[in-house]
Amino acid sequence: MMPSNQSRPLVAQSDGTLLLSESHPRYAEARDILRDVAELRKRPGEWHTYRITPVTLWNAAASGWTAEEVVANLRDLARYGLPALLEAEIRSLMGRYGKLRLVREDELVLRSEDPGLLREALSYPGVDACLLGPPACDSVPIRPEARGWIKRELIARGYPIVDEAGYRAGEALDVELRRTTEDGRTVALRDYQAEAVEAFAPAAGGRRESGSGVVVLPCGAGKTWVGMGALARLRCETLILTPNATSVSQWIRELLRNTTLRERDVGVYAGERKEVRPVTVATYQILTHRQTKDGGFPHWKLFVDRNWGLIIYDEVHLLPAPVFRMTADLQATRRLGLTATLVREDGREGDVFALIGPKRYDAAWKSLEREGWIAKPTCREVRVPLDEETAPLYQAAPKRARHRIAGENPLKLDALRRLLSLHPERQTLIIGQYLDQLRFVSDRLGLPVITGSMPQSERERLFDRFNRGELNALAVSKVANFAVDLPDASVAIQISGSYGSRQEEAQRLGRILRPKSNGADVYFYSLVSEGTDEVEFARKRQQFLLEQGYRYEVDRFVPEAPSSSPTPAPKEART
Repeated sequence: MMPSNQSRPLVAQSDGTLLLSESHPRYAEARDILRDVAELRKRPGEWHTYRITPVTLWNAAASGWTAEEVVANLRDLARYGLPALLEAEIRSLMGRYGKLRLVREDELVLRSEDPGLLREALSYPGVDACLLGPPACDSVPIRPEARGWIKRELIARGYPIVDEAGYRAGEALDVELRRTTEDGRTVALRDYQAEAVEAFAPAAGGRRESGSGVVVLPCGAGKTWVGMGALARLRCETLILTPNATSVSQWIRELLRNTTLRERDVGVYAGERKEVRPVTVATYQILTHRQTKDGGFPHWKLFVDRNWGLIIYDEVHLLPAPVFRMTADLQATRRLGLTATLVREDGREGDVFALIGPKRYDAAWKSLEREGWIAKPTCREVRVPLDEETAPLYQAAPKRARHRIAGENPLKLDALRRLLSLHPERQTLIIGQYLDQLRFVSDRLGLPVITGSMPQSERERLFDRFNRGELNALAVSKVANFAVDLPDASVAIQISGSYGSRQEEAQRLGRILRPKSNGADVYFYSLVSEGTDEVEFARKRQQFLLEQGYRYEVDRFVPEAPSSSPTPAPKEART
């Protein structure tokens, strides 16, 4: 072991585990580097645990990092030096990126400058089914229909493929961004949005492999604008896939407001409406709908019945497995994934990389905050004790039932009231996982509640009233996790969540990150039951945001004694 150098913040282990000291003066510098080459796994205390994975390294390579740069940065940060095994693994994995390339010659060909690597990759069971003929020294013909499948098969075995086989143009569409909206507002991409469009679909002379990939931008930073910019750049018929009906409505509203598309050009494929037009907006739910568990997917024809030149996957980290399977057959179509985080709780980041494409652009949340493009949040975790009746129920319950008991802790209502009293003039969202809990809160506080079973027209009516300031607070279920445009919401109070979902935490914070006209900061509270598994789940939920540079202040809620004077608000929770 090399001698300790306490001036360095990182401890690197041979298996790719990296421990970063939060108290070290170089913490922020190291965190920003690790954000590009590793992923945060846990943060039990001062030492945050990161892990280098093949996908994190290949995304780094796709973004322009070299193995030499990664190794040099980690050496500079590592207190005990960089283990030789880890250095070799970094060089090996990043060295594979770009060595296998799909190209279009007379046919689709997988080509490599390293014949030995090609032989290794082709030796795995099942890969031979993707081949059109026997391999030569440095190339092998690939079945056109297997273009996606071979990328998916080989990345799972540690061999990323760079796809340079090109894309069909799709049906041409006369569309561009407007110069001004009908109400006189200037239409223009922000600098980072224009950079994202250029990274995805560069002008003539750009990278050969561009035209598929993922753009990562914070919630509230305008991912829809990147999609519209790509549409205007490519000028082709486009299919847009979104998480829910609210998102469908918002995409259509933005398209008609900011591009030269007319109503007859834009179709809705969701619910009762099945319109297929030059630009069609559909939900993942409709595509994955089938009559029986073993039945076919009747709406998949939407993918192939039109000559799409571009498919946009909004919130791509939510992509369901059946849509992955269809996407594997659509590799000749340009694909743009939009997301705030590449984190997938099912561990299928490799499928996103292989079938949608590598990360093409990533803007740090804190950078956009400093530039004023998203609001500055204060994040606080408020620990709430279990009440006298709930505590024994929690202890006696089986492990699977405990999370809900903790989530629905009745004392959270008192903590919620106190937080609402701190921000009486603010537009506030109360977000929860459990419908019974939300209805209880709605009944006790006299608030409207929005759930997934509510008709879309009623949801939009309540969102519109909230946006007009007629409602100061809304209780919302997880249907509001994504694609809800509430520009004046400046306080979010999370009363329960879906276990340790990092995605959900980031998306819920994102509901309040639109910059406010008065420049005001925003507040994100998470109510967590003290002494329960919610505490550990909260730590995991916060990991992605910690990686982006946010901090959580932790406080404990003290209920008021029945006969005593009111307890002061927690110190950290005061405005």
